[in-house]
Amino acid sequence: MRDQPSCPPPPEDVQEIGSPEQFAALAHPLRQRLLFALGHRPATISQLAVQLDAKKGNVAHHLKVLRDAGLVHVAETRQVRGGTEQYYQRTARRMVVAEPRAAGTAAMLAAVAQELERSPDETCLTLRHLRLSPAKAKELGETLARLVDEAEEDAEDQPVFGALVTLYQHAQPTAANGSA
Repeated sequence: MRDQPSCPPPPEDVQEIGSPEQFAALAHPLRQRLLFALGHRPATISQLAVQLDAKKGNVAHHLKVLRDAGLVHVAETRQVRGGTEQYYQRTARRMVVAEPRAAGTAAMLAAVAQELERSPDETCLTLRHLRLSPAKAKELGETLARLVDEAEEDAEDQPVFGALVTLYQHAQPTAANGSA
């Protein structure tokens, strides 16, 4: 039987990342992987340590950083053999970084690289540069987000797949970089 703590808020649909604490929290690959792992259901420190092949102390430390930044919370607790087990959950189903910062982006990409390395199945990784009008770029971004949202099934018995979706405008070379 699980006891509910003092009414944690239900997960939001979307949470915008913007505070310095949130960017600092996102700047570590293990914290990114913890957010990935908590994307579908609450889990304990022990469950997360096994799933991510990490030490429980490291998981506990990084969960505290994520919790202090408002990215995870204790969703439920359960009494077990003289102690209380805490189940952590993301505060939002989807997190959107409105203005990505280099450290958080690097950590996210490093976490994805770790996940790709551990994947038991064939993976798909593609980088393309496209020439698009601003209107077409906006349409493509919205379409990609919609496709990812619509693809998800609630079947608990199915494997979990990661999807990293990004659309960005390629930086124009500057005169100092040699393009005249």
